[in-house]
Amino acid sequence: MMTFLIVIHLIVSILLIVAVLLQSGKGSSMANVFGGGGMETVFGAETPAIMNRITTALAILFMVNCILLTTFSFKYTGSSVIQRELQKQSTPSKPEQPLSQPSVPQTPSTNVPPAQNK
Repeated sequence: MMTFLIVIHLIVSILLIVAVLLQSGKGSSMANVFGGGGMETVFGAETPAIMNRITTALAILFMVNCILLTTFSFKYTGSSVIQRELQKQSTPSKPEQPLSQPSVPQTPSTNVPPAQNK
């Protein structure tokens, strides 16, 4: 579901950018003098009204999709690498089996023969 919403969000974003860039500005009458008036024949005589409606619809769709992505992101139960590492550090590891005790060297006996004089 999350992947589907992200794909839809990307498509709507690109379409919204294109729709905004296709609209003619308020000072478009000067552009028409120099041959920039070809846009008005794309959708017929009412191109500005249609482009305004398309832009409005895409903007509403974009905002609704943003809200859906935000609400679903809190419900998404994916884990991150950081969360996994924190869980590893917080769980106590099993105590290792004690190694066999090294043999303690024998202490020399206290019955040392007295030094002999030669």
